[in-house]
Amino acid sequence: MNILNPEYLILSEVVKTALVENKPIVALESTIISHGMPYPQNLETALNVERTVREHGAVPATIAIINGKIKAGLSAEDLEILANGSSTGQEILKASRRDIPFIISQKLNAATTVAATMIFAEMAGIKIFATGGIGGVHRNAQNTFDISADLTELANSNVAVVSAGVKSILDIGLTLEYLETLGVPVIGYRTEEFPAFYTRESGFKVNYKLNSPEEISDVLQKKWELGLKGGVIIANPIPEEFSMDKKLIDNAIEDALEKAEDKNIKGKDLTPYLLSEIKIITSGKSLESNINLVLNNAGLAAEISVCLCRIFENNRK
Repeated sequence: MNILNPEYLILSEVVKTALVENKPIVALESTIISHGMPYPQNLETALNVERTVREHGAVPATIAIINGKIKAGLSAEDLEILANGSSTGQEILKASRRDIPFIISQKLNAATTVAATMIFAEMAGIKIFATGGIGGVHRNAQNTFDISADLTELANSNVAVVSAGVKSILDIGLTLEYLETLGVPVIGYRTEEFPAFYTRESGFKVNYKLNSPEEISDVLQKKWELGLKGGVIIANPIPEEFSMDKKLIDNAIEDALEKAEDKNIKGKDLTPYLLSEIKIITSGKSLESNINLVLNNAGLAAEISVCLCRIFENNRK
């Protein structure tokens, strides 16, 4: 267990005990709470995701920066601040790798992106992380150079990320090419096709298809035992009943992108804007899909974490 100086990183008692006792843990990001959904659905979803992790045999560790302290395992009060901070005058920033020193030094509140959550999960010794979708290479990146820090973090942090692929607002082909360059394996859970967040289809293939949490955990253990640095993407398609019509969502994305270009919305403001517009265009159906795919990912992540802990325990004997 490699835990950062407690001056910076605070673990809840439940998470701390789980680490000491080699119990399964799943890291959870907080950007989806503060910047991904409206209140109160965001708070309800956060609580339901944590409950799903517990129901599948693992300990949830939602991660954020609260008053300049990195926290893994948030209290009910912390979750409320993240979900509804604006109503109480508490600004909730969005933290990626570049933002962390500033936010901590200024003792501010921030939700963690996929990249920041991976960094803090590795600091705490947590190997499995569940999210909705990772960031990637944005469309027109050949001109804007807009590439998410999530991708480079996957090459640096030894954390496996369970996601429903990447958000379909991105350039999926270029994202997969970039992951290949970085040496990040992309595993499809019971699928050969890389999922596109709201839909199960993207037209692109994963690197490897595996059919059980046991197989996935064995790959993770071998990767890290060999000293191969970096994470793994476990692409878990949205459940069939919540998958959206590909043509409908593609049209909604094109409309949202046009609006964003007209309003000159770029950088870290682009993804929240696009998701908000897509929700409006789809009459709220995209939000329902978003919530259910996150719950689905949380359950799978917990199952993988259980299997991984079993492997580590057997290797100790």
